[in-house]
Amino acid sequence: SGGGLGGVPGGGSGGGLGGVPSTPPSSEPGFAADALDGISIPVPDGWKSSYDSYGLPSLTVSSYQCPGDTSQTCVRGGVNSFPAAAMQVQATTAEAAAKEDISANATASYGANVYGGISSHKELTSEAVTVAGQKGYLVRWQVVTKKGDDGYVESLVFPSPSDNKQLVLVRFGFDINSKAPKLSVMDTITTGIKATGTSSGTGV
Repeated sequence: SGGGLGGVPGGGSGGGLGGVPSTPPSSEPGFAADALDGISIPVPDGWKSSYDSYGLPSLTVSSYQCPGDTSQTCVRGGVNSFPAAAMQVQATTAEAAAKEDISANATASYGANVYGGISSHKELTSEAVTVAGQKGYLVRWQVVTKKGDDGYVESLVFPSPSDNKQLVLVRFGFDINSKAPKLSVMDTITTGIKATGTSSGTGV
């Protein structure tokens, strides 16, 4: 997510933007479908959505050269979803899984390879949240990087609407910069996630 979009299975910095499969999953307009997790994620205006070889979506906005490695591409905002198990998350509850993943998310998004490393962080939010009709949990940090912009990262975990035994992990990463999306966009995306094939019920 965010920053360098590290931590994407099979895709390095930039969310593996070169590795888009020939047939991305069918998504309704304005949403990116994650068929593995049975969810659809809203794509804000101006954002791009792409898919890795697993069919997992990556939402990005405003790419630029990473401050820690100018040969790599970073983005002002990034959102990625995965089955939590695919990211080696051991926890079996949404709350524990979100708390477990946030540090790895921060490192993947704003770590040494793309932003020179993280010098400090502070927790902004740690709370229960309902996503796609499921009881989930999110943890949000503000991180201070050694090079370039600081950032916001969020790990959101909830049971898959299509398989309650499977936890879904959604990683967010936003730069703190006037060119980056506002922090409120994280909330807009979080509340807009829905079970694939269902109407959002918000009239959007």
